[in-house]
Amino acid sequence: MNNEKDAPRASGGQKRFALGLDYGTESVRALLVDCATGDEAAQAVVPYTHGVMTERLPAWEPQRRLPPDYALQHPMDYIDSGATAVRQALRAAGPGEVIGVGVDFTSCTILPVRKDGTPLALEAEFREDPHAWVKLWKHHGAQREADEINALARKRGEKFLRYYGGAISSEWMLPKCLEVARKSPAVYAATDYFVDAGDWVVQQMTGVFTRSTCSAGYKGLWNAETGYPSRDFLRELDPAVEHIAQKWVPDLVAPGRKSGSVSASFAARSGLKAGTPVSAATIDAHSGVPGMGVYREGPLCIIMGTSSCHMALSSELKLFDGYAGVVKDGVIEGFHGYESGQSAVGDIFGWFVKDVLGEISFSVITTKAARLEPGESGLVALDWMNGNRSVLMDANLSGMVLGMTLATKPEEIYRALVEATAFGTRRIVDAYQAGGIRVTELVVCGGIAQCSFIVQTYADATGLPVRVASSQQTVALGAAIFGALAAGAQAGGFDSVEEAIVRMTRPPAMAVEPRNQYRETYDRLYGVYLRAHDFFGREEKGLMKELKNIKIKTKEIVHV
Repeated sequence: MNNEKDAPRASGGQKRFALGLDYGTESVRALLVDCATGDEAAQAVVPYTHGVMTERLPAWEPQRRLPPDYALQHPMDYIDSGATAVRQALRAAGPGEVIGVGVDFTSCTILPVRKDGTPLALEAEFREDPHAWVKLWKHHGAQREADEINALARKRGEKFLRYYGGAISSEWMLPKCLEVARKSPAVYAATDYFVDAGDWVVQQMTGVFTRSTCSAGYKGLWNAETGYPSRDFLRELDPAVEHIAQKWVPDLVAPGRKSGSVSASFAARSGLKAGTPVSAATIDAHSGVPGMGVYREGPLCIIMGTSSCHMALSSELKLFDGYAGVVKDGVIEGFHGYESGQSAVGDIFGWFVKDVLGEISFSVITTKAARLEPGESGLVALDWMNGNRSVLMDANLSGMVLGMTLATKPEEIYRALVEATAFGTRRIVDAYQAGGIRVTELVVCGGIAQCSFIVQTYADATGLPVRVASSQQTVALGAAIFGALAAGAQAGGFDSVEEAIVRMTRPPAMAVEPRNQYRETYDRLYGVYLRAHDFFGREEKGLMKELKNIKIKTKEIVHV
């Protein structure tokens, strides 16, 4: 259906491209998509020079260490790598015109800046202060603050908590801002804006500050009906943040709407044409929904990477426990967009293969694991190696493997870890179904989704069919779709999000059905998973937290 497109071309038949910039945990990807055909004309991936900083800051002495659970980044990596990626993609695409740009970003990734957009981390006064740097989405240093926000909101009966399934995460904006206010009052006082990194990239491209309704709604406690949490709530939480809303960008713009245009300075740096429309930023996972071709109720979209994010659409608002956020028009216009997630998926597999096994490849361990029958090893794992995002919303939980013996083999543990992430998804599906959100199938994307063993395991373990998105760059494709919407039909883009999705995406690359012969076994394994989930995650969650407290206390003695 996408091979016969008739979207307008520029004069002389010149191609018109939409550009998607996908900012991930380790790198940025630039994707050029032909608006007339949906062909992905060119792409480029550029890693961040400084990567994820979990040990030390660039200016620190070698022996100085960051506290546990810190995950920081260098802000200029985003601009340097992004501009380089754009130039590389433009060279590879050949003749054509970029009519619109969309940006997606990992969330909630934040940084403190001046009014002109200058990051405090670049100033001599603050370059050695960890709280002046970018706090990546998986920075979990603000768990105490998140716990306090949740407790106070429950005590006061705050309505905003109902839109987040009854609990917020330490990964979100307010806990991280409160962490800065308490641990580095000087940085907090000097900050004009705490901004999501995606919004900051858009500001660096256009010179205009806007705040995405997507990130503000899902990670910033903003609601179109009620606004932000009240000053009374914030004052009782901590007087230091009573006026925190003044440090958040006030101009809210929805993804697919124009935030500004490429500035002359960024044009010179990137090779883009000055004046090119730029969409408001969106969260990377949310961008993947249109990139997977989804614009209706029924599918549960899973963006599978280092972590996984689950997105579902509903024409009606349902408030229940088990999702991380719901925002009207937060994903696709006309629907309430629900978000849930797993804090680690690919990171779990990578940890086991690289750090535990060391000298074995993914292909070898996957082949061995695929030969095993479900239940053959007698193992069940909990997928909490980076905490639990949904449905428990507790970053202080940790993972485990149950049932090991002296006969347990590495491939059996690996299979149990894969199954654990599938069971984590099934637990999310259960919560949605119980809350009145219909889930008929899984639609998945990401590098992990290219592994047939993992995809089949998800189908078998959840009992749902799985469709694999045709594009291997669905998140960047979704950003490009929003760029085409920012440009509008008059400029060769689109005015309708449904039309943009239909024209710029393709049918699924693979469809997998659950195998009935394994249903009983997986139901029994999932039953064990649920009992362990509730015991260690609810009834006796203090066991895991005590171990973590011992670890943190020990490290505090060693690290300054």
